[in-house]
Amino acid sequence: MQLYNLKHPSQVVSFTEAVKLGLGKDRGLFFPKQIPQLQDIDSLLALPFVERSKKVLGAWLASELGQDTVDRLVERAFNFELPLVKADENLYSLELFHGPTLAFKDFGARFMAQCLNELAQSEKINILTATSGDTGAAVADAFYGLDNINVVVLYPKGKISVLQEKMFTTLGDNIHTVAVQSDFDACQALVKRSFEDLDIRDGLHLNSANSINISRLLAQICYYFEAVAQFKQQNDSDPVIAVPSGNFGNLTAGLFAKAMGLPVKRFVAATNSNDTVPRYLGNGEWLPEPTVATMSNAMDVSEPSNWPRVEAIVAAMNWSLDEIIGLGVSEADTRDSVTALNSAGYLSEPHAAIAALALKQTMSADEKGIFLATAHPAKFNEVVEEILQIELALPDELARVVPKAILSVELNDDFEQLKTHLFKILAV
Repeated sequence: MQLYNLKHPSQVVSFTEAVKLGLGKDRGLFFPKQIPQLQDIDSLLALPFVERSKKVLGAWLASELGQDTVDRLVERAFNFELPLVKADENLYSLELFHGPTLAFKDFGARFMAQCLNELAQSEKINILTATSGDTGAAVADAFYGLDNINVVVLYPKGKISVLQEKMFTTLGDNIHTVAVQSDFDACQALVKRSFEDLDIRDGLHLNSANSINISRLLAQICYYFEAVAQFKQQNDSDPVIAVPSGNFGNLTAGLFAKAMGLPVKRFVAATNSNDTVPRYLGNGEWLPEPTVATMSNAMDVSEPSNWPRVEAIVAAMNWSLDEIIGLGVSEADTRDSVTALNSAGYLSEPHAAIAALALKQTMSADEKGIFLATAHPAKFNEVVEEILQIELALPDELARVVPKAILSVELNDDFEQLKTHLFKILAV
């Protein structure tokens, strides 16, 4: 598999190199030179999830890694269920929160961890990533205890839920966490600047584990195939799929799936009040505004770094951006959507509720759709309990971290402070 740097197309790397580097020259995103096309989609959709995923990822990676290696990586990474649940007459929820950290990020993080563990061998790797909520927990859990790999997670202090925070800040060992006195965009900017600094990038063997890493995106393609496979067992039509969107890696994976041949009628990019992309899709002007804190905090991103890949897929497939519907959802409408879903018998949290509402508002009467449920409702128990006036029981994964102490170091939004800290904890 060959990938090129979207900013510097002359930089061409293998999948192994792209996984290890994370970002290309000048923070450029790696993008595949070719998108594989799958044949006999109906037969593929009839397979069980793990067996199908081996074939989907093998189409990308078998020529470089060998199919046996791909099979091994998939078996180790994908060992939890992902049910498609009917939420009301025309809406289905793909529940992606049954992994170890109760969020969809488990798919990408666990596959990336297995890739690095397999491909890096004895090389020392230091991973630096930023999280607006769920990435931190998924990455920390996936890499916790792996030899020769350290992880540093930056997150905005006070802007993620306490339970989200405790899932990745209480581990210690090779997991280091930094609470930054700012918002997610500032955390992401610090990560990007670190990759531009040669002392840090080369001196600390730096890598990134958020959705800019191609291994995570490829893993996420697999659950779109599973969503459609389960949907087709009950429906003759192709689904509309709504994606709760923050940094837009999730939508990127969905578009890759469609480009490979997956029958999806269209995608809806659902955001909260941080609606840079819906506004751009509406008027063609890219005008990020200051990030606003919302109850759907994992989507509090004003400058999504994966958007160049979305446009690259659209260009490669000769599609139009008009085929992607963008919709920003207000806080009041988010609350109403959580309530409406609960009244219909489906318990949701704000991110999924945003995607569900976006589906309802953009589908015609004869269409059916899928929204992605990206996190367990209990991860946002305070918000859900306040909206619905109920008390949620905590699953074991969350209950275990409640009494644990947060081990984070607090830093200002200051690059030199971060640089000093990184060398202190990572340099040998």
